[in-house]
Amino acid sequence: MKAFCDGGDLAEAVGRAIRAISNKSGNPILDNIRIEASEGTLTFTATDNELTVTTGIVADVSDGGTALVPGKLFSDFTRRLTSERISLESAGSKMTLRYGDSESEFACASPDDYPDLPEVSDARSFAMEEGALKDLINKVAFSVRQDDVRPILKGVLLEVENGAVTAVALDGYRLAKCVKPARLAGDAMKAVVPARCMNEIARLLGDGEEEARVYVQPGRVRADIGHTSVVSVLYEGEFVAYRNIIRTSFDTLVTVSAQQLYDSLERALLLTRDDRSNPVRFDITERTMRITSASGRGNLDERLAVVTSGPDLTIAFNAKYFTELLRVCGADSVTIKLNSPADPCVVVPCGGGEDFLYLVLPVRVS
Repeated sequence: MKAFCDGGDLAEAVGRAIRAISNKSGNPILDNIRIEASEGTLTFTATDNELTVTTGIVADVSDGGTALVPGKLFSDFTRRLTSERISLESAGSKMTLRYGDSESEFACASPDDYPDLPEVSDARSFAMEEGALKDLINKVAFSVRQDDVRPILKGVLLEVENGAVTAVALDGYRLAKCVKPARLAGDAMKAVVPARCMNEIARLLGDGEEEARVYVQPGRVRADIGHTSVVSVLYEGEFVAYRNIIRTSFDTLVTVSAQQLYDSLERALLLTRDDRSNPVRFDITERTMRITSASGRGNLDERLAVVTSGPDLTIAFNAKYFTELLRVCGADSVTIKLNSPADPCVVVPCGGGEDFLYLVLPVRVS
C-alpha cells in the first residue's frame, strides 16, 4: 500500500475511527485500526465486535492495499503531526509515515487476522437533518441505565412511524422522551440502540441541515453521516412499556426559569455530593419555590420566583437528575407537573411546541 493524504484529514479520520476501540474487548487484534487504500480513498475502520466505525478521506493512492496499525499509538502520533502532506507506505509487517524530511515506522499486525466487518443491508431506514438527530440523541441518551442489572435499559428505544422518530431512555428513576420529524423509507420500525452507539453518532453529527440516514435490520443498526458510518448491535428483548408510566393529569403546575433553577441546583450539588441521592427539597407555593439542602458539608436555602397553579406542595428530588435535564432542554423556562410528594413529576420545556418531556421519581427525606 502507498498513498498520500492531508495530515489534518488523516488525524481527524483516525480520531473518528478509534472511538470504536474498547479496552474491554479482550482480543488484542481489535486494538488495531484497519487502513485500506483504493481508488483515491483511504478508509479507516475500527471495531470491538459490538460497535464499528468506518470513515474515509480523499487520498492519492499509487498502490492499493490494506494495513493493520496499532490504534491508540497511531491516533496519538497522527494528532501530533503538523505536515500538510503525509505519505503512508506499508510493506510486510511495518508501515512507514513520511512527513517533510522525516519518517517514522509502525509495527503492523496481519490484516488477515482482522474480523469480517458487519453488514447492514436490505434494511428499513429513516433520514433526519443532522442537527435534529443530534438534538434528539442529546435529549434522551443521558437517562439510560449505567449498570448491567437490566441491560436493555442501557439502550435508547427508537420508534419510527407516521413521519416522526420517538426516542426514549430510562433507568428506573427517570425517563426522557423526545419526538422529531423524520423521512421514513419503508414500514414503521422499532429498535433499542446501545447508548454508546447513540453518543458516538451524536459526536459525529453537525448542527446543520445536512441529511443523516439510519438503517435498521434485525440485530443491527447503521448510521451514515457524511463519509463516516457507525454500525452497532442492537439490544434484544422487550423495552419497558413507557407509555404506562407517563401520567397525563396533574394537580400542581410550576413554571420556573431553567437557568435560575439549574444554577441553584448546581450550588446544592456542591453541598450534597457526599450523598448518592443528592437530596434537594422543593417547597412550592403560589409565587415562590424554596430550594433547600442539608448535609455535613453545609446547608443551602434559596428562593426562586415561579408561577404556580394548584395546591402548595413539598417534594424532594435527586438534584443531579434535574441538572442533567436542564443542560439539554434548550428552553428559557420549564414547567414542572406534580401530584403528590410520592408521585413522579413530569418536566416539559415552555414554548417552541417541541414534543419533549422528562419524568423523575422523588426521593424520601426526613
